[in-house]
Amino acid sequence: MQALTNKAQAVNRKPMTLLERLYLINIIKGMLITFSHMFKKQPTIRYPEQKREFSPVFRGLHVLNRDEEGRERCTACGLCAVACPAEAITMEAAERVEGEEQLYREEKYAAKYEINMLRCIFCGLCEDACPKDAIYLSETFAPANYTRKGFIYGKSDLLIPNPLTEASAFAEAKGVEA
Repeated sequence: MQALTNKAQAVNRKPMTLLERLYLINIIKGMLITFSHMFKKQPTIRYPEQKREFSPVFRGLHVLNRDEEGRERCTACGLCAVACPAEAITMEAAERVEGEEQLYREEKYAAKYEINMLRCIFCGLCEDACPKDAIYLSETFAPANYTRKGFIYGKSDLLIPNPLTEASAFAEAKGVEA
């Protein structure tokens, strides 16, 4: 039988020496690797006491933003839902009625705004598509949950606290020391 390549080598079938049969050199090499790891920095962190540092470009949970006067920025244009490749965002628009000027910036607002976090791929395209900077991805990661419904975040879960009425909660949500 002819070989397909010229890289064939004959297998060395010489018997092992006594030192090779005891595997002593290999055991010593393994022990040296083990001892070298004992003096390196531990890669684990003690979670509740220590928090892991994330990259500045980390994309976490979604947040619906408010303006300086506490009004919702979202105008229910639907660009975030259209830009989402996973189709995780659903919204329903509604018209602002008389007397709600302090709640919403524009004539239209999102009456229903939901993000299915099980479908979300945290790509940030919704954030890029929004013309009003109404949605952004925070530096908080999604907590664990036991039910599928717990991963569908509604408008009340996503909306940042009002800076006029809840200043400390707003500063905490923005990541600013109060």
